[in-house]
Amino acid sequence: MSNLERDPVELVCPPERSGAASITVLEPRDVPLGGPRAMNVRRTLPQRGRTTIGAWCFVDHYGPDEVATSGGMVVPPHPHTGLQTVSWLFEGEIEHHDSTGSAEFVRPGAVNLMTAGRGIAHSEVSTPGTTRLHGVQLWVALPSASRDVAPFFEHADTVPVQVDDAVVRVFAGALPGLDDEASVTLFSPLVGAQIELPPGGEAWIELDPAFEHGLLVDRGPVTATIAALESEHDDGAADADPLAVAGHTSHLAANELGHVATGHEGVRLRADDHGPARVILIGGVPFGEELVMWWNFIGRSHDEVAEFRRAWQADVIARGDTDGRFGTVAGFDGDPLPAPELPTVRLKPRA
Repeated sequence: MSNLERDPVELVCPPERSGAASITVLEPRDVPLGGPRAMNVRRTLPQRGRTTIGAWCFVDHYGPDEVATSGGMVVPPHPHTGLQTVSWLFEGEIEHHDSTGSAEFVRPGAVNLMTAGRGIAHSEVSTPGTTRLHGVQLWVALPSASRDVAPFFEHADTVPVQVDDAVVRVFAGALPGLDDEASVTLFSPLVGAQIELPPGGEAWIELDPAFEHGLLVDRGPVTATIAALESEHDDGAADADPLAVAGHTSHLAANELGHVATGHEGVRLRADDHGPARVILIGGVPFGEELVMWWNFIGRSHDEVAEFRRAWQADVIARGDTDGRFGTVAGFDGDPLPAPELPTVRLKPRA
């Protein structure tokens, strides 16, 4: 999915500190994806208070949308650099084409992962048989050592695993305590999973304490409880249940993203008694690198991002070199998406 905002905000993302004891709730903002019947997404990452969770740097949540009303997803060929896109659906079907020659469908229960590396272009269109569209689009920032790899695409099915009352599907990396690991390529320590609970259901989800995590509630509300950090424990109650001694509970509404800092070995999730719950769990080791994010590009400086834009406009939009950095997308009936104008000032760090 492209970032189709008319005036995309540039973000220079400094390394972020972690280690908070409680869950921080991040509210989404509505972003139209463009066009006369624009699909709207709810974006929880990046935002001013938090720009990454591990290497996860972009979280768009959409639907459930009636395609007859919204027009569905029609995203023309557009570029990416320095990142991986992760497409995960709850309902519907999307057809993907990219400049490596890959053509694939994404459906519920399977993951599409596209590694942009030094540069790729792709299109995404909901299929004619799709009546409702509902899912998430996630981006992963590539670390400096890997951000110029050759682009490639992967598609993988996932396996449902029972954890207490929950059904868990891991679509990126692995969760502690589960044997199943997603069969897609990652360049930094990460996890991505879907967790579904029946009404009133509860599950203890083990976490890697070296990771920070995000809990995006698709269907809720959900009650999330984390144990106190070791520094908060009462030494006289060391053998007690840490949740009973000094737990931190947050009530997360649908569409909210809860941030869990490093140092936690698990989270207890509980669905409301009146309905089922579904949560997308993302996590990773704090990224620790400064990023410049603008439109669909991730770079490390203003000049680098400006060069990505120049190459896209010259090679693809003006058709100067269709075999250049971004290549050509076959299978889409229409023109590629032009890049917005850069800001009139240099991209620079923001507090």
